[in-house]
Amino acid sequence: MTYDLLIVGGGINGAAIARDAAGRGWKTLLVERDDLASHTSSASSKLIHGGVRYLEFYEFGLVRKALKEREVMLESAPHIIWPMRFVFPHNYQVRPFWMIRAGLFLYDLIGGRRTLKGTRRLAKANPQYKTPFADPTTKGLVYSDCWVDDARLVVLNAMDAADRGAEIETRTALVSAERAGPVWTATLSDGREVEARAIVNAAGPWVSEVLGEKIGIEGKAGVRLVRGSHIIVRRLYAGDHAYILQLPDRRIVFALPYLDRFTLIGTTDIAVDKPEDAVMDTDEVDYLCRAVNMYFAIQISPDDVVSLYSGVRSLYDDGAEDSMEVTRDYVLEIDGGGESGDPPLLSVFGGKITTARALAEDAAERLAELTPFSGTAWTRTAKLPGGELGTAFDGFLERIEERYDFLDPEHAKRLARAYGALVPEILGNADSMADLGEHFGAGLTEREVRYLIDREWAKTPEDILWRRSKLGLLMNEDEQARLADFMAELSEGVEA
Repeated sequence: MTYDLLIVGGGINGAAIARDAAGRGWKTLLVERDDLASHTSSASSKLIHGGVRYLEFYEFGLVRKALKEREVMLESAPHIIWPMRFVFPHNYQVRPFWMIRAGLFLYDLIGGRRTLKGTRRLAKANPQYKTPFADPTTKGLVYSDCWVDDARLVVLNAMDAADRGAEIETRTALVSAERAGPVWTATLSDGREVEARAIVNAAGPWVSEVLGEKIGIEGKAGVRLVRGSHIIVRRLYAGDHAYILQLPDRRIVFALPYLDRFTLIGTTDIAVDKPEDAVMDTDEVDYLCRAVNMYFAIQISPDDVVSLYSGVRSLYDDGAEDSMEVTRDYVLEIDGGGESGDPPLLSVFGGKITTARALAEDAAERLAELTPFSGTAWTRTAKLPGGELGTAFDGFLERIEERYDFLDPEHAKRLARAYGALVPEILGNADSMADLGEHFGAGLTEREVRYLIDREWAKTPEDILWRRSKLGLLMNEDEQARLADFMAELSEGVEA
């Protein structure tokens, strides 16, 4: 079979490119050797933000682009992306106050149209923001950015791509690819051989491996691999706001509300040699604990960590000496196409989750210049699946609670946040919990599990518990084991 576009990699960049391409009418196949968002794209700090710290490295273009995308993304998926206030306590030993105030003023200014609240002094903001601090006289500023469910963002892009005609194949790897006249001939791990008029290499930390080992091309752009690690502890403070903490080494660490019961703390920046180094070490745990203990009255230790995760980010190598200073902007490298007559290969280096939609649009426009592909950009004003709430989120949640009044408030809110306008597709005409089938724990029901398998490519309990939801933090071992048994039974039934 011949496709217009073969995309290698099911992280945020690959899924966003698949969505954009399918919406232009391009026959698209995306292959991911594991699960969607199974690596870097589910291991982020879960923020849609401009990156206020990048101003210190004069990344004004990146920050402006990211802040503009923040507005676009917030409109596209208001169920999984929402505004959050960030408290920035000042530390005189790290940066002067005027620098922080000037940076946040610029942050507010360069984003253009702003729907979020602007920066305020901590003293004039909500008194609750100062409650966690060990020093009640702490000064600082409060600004706005957005939270995102990162793994669900990837899945929603893939769903939209599939709804527009793309084929999404998980647990399917690219074995090899070579040019054969005007097309690429690619061999996949499921035994298929397909042709494609263009290939996109969006393999993230494995982008160089795909180039060299799978395709046999030496790329010009270099990659810097940086591990970012996070810890999760029991909730350290009340409220839905976050903290951005300055450390003596000039790095910053976020403390973020997580699932209403926890605090998410991260991230580190550790240079690594290979993608498989996405394993957090004890020094990183200690580092993140110390970051919180510098500011908060409640002190934490490694014993308080209930979960942790790490991801390796693939950054474009701009020659910066310190990994903290490496650009988070992306570079798109093209081999072939145009006058060469060779089918093009586009490789994605770097990028961040906030700018994935813009990256995808950029990639599609560049491919359109090199191929006969038609179609125009369309994603800037389009909703992602579930994003058509018809009102502000609170009003939408009220409608869900009224229609499905048998759900407890926590359960209803989780479903509304995860699925938005797709909630009725999952719950249907249910009038009681019994109508939803078996209850595995933490509000996860048979009806939801079947939906995730049928519509969202979930194939293992891990896919459901740690990516499409984060219910692995709330379910005990017996509950998780019963889910595994149920999914195994379903799989056996399908095979039979």
